[in-house]
Parts: sequence; C-alpha cells; structure tokens
Amino acid sequence: MITAALTFAGVAMLINMTPGLDTLLVLRTSISDGRTGGLAAALGILTGCLAWGLATAVGLTAVLTASHLAYDTLRICGAAYLAWLGLSALWRAWRKPMPDEAPAVERPTVPDPRGQWAAFRAGLGTNLLNPKAGVFYMSLLPQFMPDDAPVFGTTMLFTAIDLIELALWYWLVSGAASALGERIKRPGFRRRMEQITGVAFLGFATNLLVERP
Repeated sequence: MITAALTFAGVAMLINMTPGLDTLLVLRTSISDGRTGGLAAALGILTGCLAWGLATAVGLTAVLTASHLAYDTLRICGAAYLAWLGLSALWRAWRKPMPDEAPAVERPTVPDPRGQWAAFRAGLGTNLLNPKAGVFYMSLLPQFMPDDAPVFGTTMLFTAIDLIELALWYWLVSGAASALGERIKRPGFRRRMEQITGVAFLGFATNLLVERP
C-alpha cells in the first residue's frame, strides 16, 4: 500500500502542476483579489475534488462514462459556466475601472467576505461542472489500487493525497501571484490579465463543449 500511495503521489504531483483551468483561476483571482481571494478559489476547487473523490469511492462517477446523457449534460453546463466566467472577465476589462483608475477611497483593511464567497463559488463551480474531473478520478485512481485493498478506504486515501498536493501547489501559486499583483498595480496590467483569462476561459469552454467522452 505504501508503494502504491507513493507512486500515486508522484504521478498526481506531475498532473497537478501542469497548467490548467484550476491553476489559471487561482492565479487570476490572486492577482485581482489578493491572496485571500486566491485561497478562497482554491478552497472551492479542493471542495469539488473532495466531492469527486467521494463519488468515485461509492461508484457514482461510473455514470459519467456509462451514460452519454449524464456526461453531455454536465459537459454543456460546465461549458456554459466557463463561457459566463470568460465573458464576465472580458466585460470587466472593457467596462469596469481597474483599482488604480477608480476614485481614490480608503481601502478596507479587512478582506471582503462577498469577494471571497464569489471566488469560492467560482472554484467549486469550475470543478464540479467539469466532467473531466470525474473521469480523471475514476480512471486514474484504480490504476494504483492494490488488488486486495478496500476500494472505499484506498480511494479516499488517494483523494486525500491529491488534496494535500493541490493545497500546497495553490498555496505557492496564490502567494506568487498576489505578490506579483502587489508589485504591478498598473491599470493596464490588471486589464490585460482580465482579457487573457477571459479568452482562456472561453477557450476551455469551447474545448469542453466540442469534446466527446
């Protein structure tokens, strides 16, 4: 079991550090809303991963591959949600004043709970509405499971390993991104970041929409 867990940890680390939608969301939120916002988005993603791990442990994720209707429904909903995030980012870049362009006001010293809740919802939504996340757990975890190991317990162990690695990775990403956002406060940089992430979200939405299981 120890060998299987270590092997899974190594493979999962490589996959988790590969740039993707979740990392982009944490990166963008950390730059625009600070590290607290980025960590809130990361917490939403981790909550979604935990849900997928539990679903895999009890066999619910098998529905995604067994039923084209279930997969397509989740895929279309996920694509629509990503498209909404992308268009919202582009709208903010075009319409909303960036922080340094807004009228000078005293900035609050306490993070806005509404912004953190929005970041958490974004992280949770992008993860739960992505059928690839469910297929990832269902297809990857069984490959490292010993033949005589209990399915539920081993699946949750691997899920916990994945969550710990993701938490550490997002902690590093949010720290670096928020530091970058503090150093580069030019409105043009913030606007360009919104434009890039908006286009990226639309790209992910398109890829999810045209993909087949």
